[in-house]
Formats: sequence, C-alpha cells, structure tokens
Amino acid sequence: GQTNLKSPQDIQVDVVNTNFTLRWNYTGNDTNVTFSAEYRSEDHNINETEWKELSGCQNVTGMECDFSSAITEYFDTHHVRVRAERGEEVSPWSSVFEMIPYLIAQIGPPGIQLQSTNGVIKVKVSPPEANRVRKMWVADLVFKYNVVIWENSSNAELRNQSIFPTDIIDDLAPDTTYCLKVQATLPLELQEGLFSPVHCVKTTRKAVNDLFCATNVRVLALNWKFHLHWNNQYKQHVSYNVQYLIGYLKKLHDDYSVKWVNVPGCENITDTQCNFSSVITTTSGFYYLRVQAMSEYNKSCFSKEVKIDPLITNEIGPPSVKVDISDVLLHIQISPPGGPESEVMRDDYDLSYRVVYWKNSSNNEEEIKIKEIKQTISTVSDLTPSTLYCVKVQAFSEVYNKSSHFSKEECIKTPGGKILPLIILATFVTALIVVLVVATLLVFALYQAYNKIKYVFFPSCQPPLNIEGFGGQLVSHPFLSTKEEPIENCSIIETITEEVNQIELKDYKHSKQSSRDSGNYSNNDDTSGSEVSEETLGKQIV
Repeated sequence: GQTNLKSPQDIQVDVVNTNFTLRWNYTGNDTNVTFSAEYRSEDHNINETEWKELSGCQNVTGMECDFSSAITEYFDTHHVRVRAERGEEVSPWSSVFEMIPYLIAQIGPPGIQLQSTNGVIKVKVSPPEANRVRKMWVADLVFKYNVVIWENSSNAELRNQSIFPTDIIDDLAPDTTYCLKVQATLPLELQEGLFSPVHCVKTTRKAVNDLFCATNVRVLALNWKFHLHWNNQYKQHVSYNVQYLIGYLKKLHDDYSVKWVNVPGCENITDTQCNFSSVITTTSGFYYLRVQAMSEYNKSCFSKEVKIDPLITNEIGPPSVKVDISDVLLHIQISPPGGPESEVMRDDYDLSYRVVYWKNSSNNEEEIKIKEIKQTISTVSDLTPSTLYCVKVQAFSEVYNKSSHFSKEECIKTPGGKILPLIILATFVTALIVVLVVATLLVFALYQAYNKIKYVFFPSCQPPLNIEGFGGQLVSHPFLSTKEEPIENCSIIETITEEVNQIELKDYKHSKQSSRDSGNYSNNDDTSGSEVSEETLGKQIV
C-alpha cells in the first residue's frame, strides 16, 4: 500500500470559450510517470463520492490535457483531481479543484477580415464562437468590439476605438501600412476577451471625385425637431439624397450596406439642409445619417456618417410663461418646451423649472428670488402693492444634464394698497346682499306655502248653525245650499195720507225687510206667524 510517487500540485483549469485545459505541476524525479484525472459534478441525483474518469486526461505523459468534450454543463459546479501513475503504482490524489465553467471562462479572440479601399479600411469581425455547435456565450449580439490600430513603424502611436461587427476605420494616411488587433468584450459582465492575432494592411489614396461630397455634416435639434446641415464645396450643380440607418442593424453580423433608407422629403434636393424629424420614431436606440452627393456627370459620393442619440442630441428650448394677479398672489403658468403636444419633452426628460422673479424698480439692489418646481403652475405671495414684478423661467433636466435658455421676461403690476381693501369690502357687501335677498325670497315662499296648507286643512271660519244641524241634528249634506223658501209678496194700500202714518209705514217696511232676511232661515210656523202679525199691523194702520 505504500508508494514513492508524489501527488501532482498546483491544479489549474483554463477555460477559453468552451475549450477546457487542465494543468498541474509534478515535483518528483521519477521517470516513466503518467497522469490520470477524475471529475464529478454536483447533482442531487448523483452521489458526490462517485468520481468518473476525465475523458482526454488518462495516462497523459505531459503536465496538461484537454477535456473539452467531457464538460457540457457550463453553469454547474464541477470537481477535478489528478494523480501520478507508474505501472501498478499510483500516487495519492491531488487536492480537488472546484469550478463553475461560466464564471472562469475567458472570451476567445474574434475573427477578422480587412479590406483597404478609397483611403479607408473596412473591417468585418466574426464573433469568438462563430460556427461552433456548443457555445459558452449564447448571444453573439451582446458582444462589443474594441480595435487597437497603429502604423507599422517604429515609435508608432496606438489608437483605440470601438467598432461594430462591420465597420469602417477612416482618418488614415494614404499609402501607409497599418496593423490592428480586435478584442471582444461583455461590458455588462465586466469581461474582456483575448485579442485576435495582428493583421496588417496598406491604405490607398482617395478618389478624386470626392471633391463634391458633402462636408461638415452636422445635426441641429431643438424641441424634438431634427435638422441635418452640411456644406457644399463644389461650384457646379450637385443634388443630394439624405439616408438613414437604424442603429441596431450595425450590431448584426450581416452586411447592412443595403439597408440604408432615404429620408422622406430629402430626396434629390439641391438645398444643404434636411428636416428628418419624421424618421425619429423612438427615444431609445441610435440612428445614423449620411448624405449622398450626385454630380451632373452621374457620379456619386457619400459623406461621413453622423451618429444620433435622440435624447442626447436634442436640445431643450425655453418654455412659455404667462403671469396673472389675483388677490394677493402672483400666478405663473408655464407651457413646456415644444408645446403641450410634445410628450417627449415633458415625460422623457422629466423636466423641472427654475422660476426667477424680481421687483422691476429703479433700485438695482432689489433681491432676485429663485424657486425650482416640477409643476407647470406656481404662485408667489407677499407681494408689495403698486409694484411691477417680472418673471422668467428656465427648463432643465437633471437626468440628461440639459437646460434651456430663459424664457422671455413677463411683467405685471400689483394693485394699489388702498384699492385692494375696497375690492375686498365691495366683494363682501355684494355677497351679503345676495345672501339676504335669497333668504327673503325663501322665507316668503315658505310663508305662502304655510298659508295654503292652513287654508285647506285647517279653515278658520265655521258654518252657520242651521247648516251644521238644527236642534242638534246634523244635515246629511252640510256643504250643499238649501232651497230658498218662498217669500210672500205683500202690497200696502195706502188710504191714509197723514204724514205720521207714512212715517210709521216706512218703519214698518224697514222692519219687514229685516224679517224677510231672517225669514229665509225659518220654518213654516214662523212664516205663518209673520203673516198674521203683518195682517194685524195693516189693520191697525188702516
């Protein structure tokens, strides 16, 4: 059971893409020694003590071996160990090396193709695991590429820049040999890959016909209105086409040169500017623009490309301001830059407003006051009567570190000190009068309603006794009028002409009239009695 073989030391695994290399050191002086390795994976369905032979690392004579074919799960934990062997004699196992392949893997070098044309170098980059069936890095689009380029001469200065999978390197000296290497990176994971082998290429001279190309191409954007401007150095007739490319197409490994699109309204124009606001349909991502110049001899030339990040390129214009005075407050109404319909300016920039106001008087030492707000409405209190106040507002975005120019100054004068109390008093008196009038009308309406109810349900007048009932007997229809009793008409034969008798006759008629009025409510017996009395009285008079 004893052995003189020593265990391997300094166990290390190098992972580049999906290529796995196991390395170790051996300090023994033994000859004819080989090495074998085992591995196990942490899996709940497999016993941790179950070791397996590591394919590609059995009976190895050197100090390293490739076991790429043995590992297929790159996010699991794996353990590796090595021992020395000589015939039937074996050494103790080395210490166990633990690894998660994805965490220790390095990004391999990308592939490169170069082409020198018209004074520039065209570069085409292939992802690190191009044409591989099994990949450590599944999404090729997440890679970013850095290039290092220099002149192939002594004391050359290195130049670093980011490039797309298909890109152009310009600003190069003609007829000069340049060397370069490319590196793939994963910025979100802070990983930098290995550089590609160095490639060298010689530049050419630019064609003469580029003299009529558009130069100094630039973008001016304000309140989400985008304009492209350029210069024309050619004195002859030149027409232009403005083209744009959506930025993500450059991240693809396909050829995007056929995917440029003409900007509507900027085709075959002779002017040196173009409004391309219609093609900016999203706030995220990038756009690229270029100008194609066409001479009268049907020659064509493209300008340099201009990269546009809409929210960065665009500038914020000044807001609009309206001021008003009510009571003792100064009201400030702010309209966002670009107008109320510009949601991008209001929402994507998360605008705030810097309000500056002051007393516009001859005293130059008057204090200027500043307040910052998020709303588009603000008020200022503690105003001085009969004073001219001026306001200007600036819009700014803390997220994008942008700010506008100040708006046009708006001024308004506060009412006098004596007029304002009179206005308040007049308002109070008017309100009081209105309340009194309304209260009076309400009381009158309630009083009228009360009288109507009382008249209908609680009358104050009682009917006569003969309607209520005679002798304590109620009539069957108390509200129906009785038939008027017949009244006998009498005539007086006047035979005596003495003055005294006439007077008595007048008295008698007066008395008769009174008894006729009351006779309407008497019975038959009363009527008979009246007739006898009247006859007796007539006889007496005669």
